[in-house]
Amino acid sequence: MALKSYKPTTPGQRGLVLIDRSELWKGRPIKSLTEGLSKKGGRNNAGRITMRRKGGGAKRLYRIVDFKRTKFDISASVERIEYDPNRTGFIALLKYDDGTQAYILAPQRLSVGDKVIASEKADIKPGNAMPFTGMPIGTIIHNIELKAGKGGQLARSAGAYAQYVGRDGGYAQVKLSSGELRLIRQECMASIGAVSNSDHSNQNLGKAGRNRHKGKRPSVRGVVMNPIDHPHGGGEGRTSGGRHPVTPWGRPTKGARTRSNSSTDKYILRSRHSRKKGR
Repeated sequence: MALKSYKPTTPGQRGLVLIDRSELWKGRPIKSLTEGLSKKGGRNNAGRITMRRKGGGAKRLYRIVDFKRTKFDISASVERIEYDPNRTGFIALLKYDDGTQAYILAPQRLSVGDKVIASEKADIKPGNAMPFTGMPIGTIIHNIELKAGKGGQLARSAGAYAQYVGRDGGYAQVKLSSGELRLIRQECMASIGAVSNSDHSNQNLGKAGRNRHKGKRPSVRGVVMNPIDHPHGGGEGRTSGGRHPVTPWGRPTKGARTRSNSSTDKYILRSRHSRKKGR
């Protein structure tokens, strides 16, 4: 997909750069593959805000996407490529040879009419899915499982991909786009190719209202608050904080490590931070 820029006929169109979605399906999604989606406003089940700066936005229908790809050895044809408001990449509607339909993450270079299949050993074509056991080393992949049968969890956003770089016992070595080198069981599934809409990061929304349509509320800096509201707040005149950056609750931020899941440390061969240590 290409980028689309606009002439500055209005203030909101000055500098506006959006994705050209003219090739996508223009109708509504398949009704049986959608669910209602209620707004949470960043609140948990107790009604407390656990994620700030969320709320409002346009109403969405949730598209049920098949992240597991467990329909083995039944080929499917791509009926259409669709926009999905719940994710940054596009989705593809598949029609299997037995008549069932499903949505999957659309990889780059997948077009209408293409055939895809999930199998123990499939061709290395965008959209096909297979476990690491049948995959050649060096393959570019997305929608990667961390536990067999759980469904893809890694490399699912627009333009994301990882690379299968080696085998180690019963594990596959996967290099993620962050630079992390990780071990994943070879029985886990992954899809071939990189996720579509790689130009997503090159958009310029042009006005604050477009972010509000997405459900993103304004982000207020701590240094402009009062001391009761933020550790950086207060002071006569403009200040730069006067301390290392912290959250409103006093926890270090901007680079401070928060990882606490030591039980999976053994699966990380090289940390994503290791490139920065030499600086």
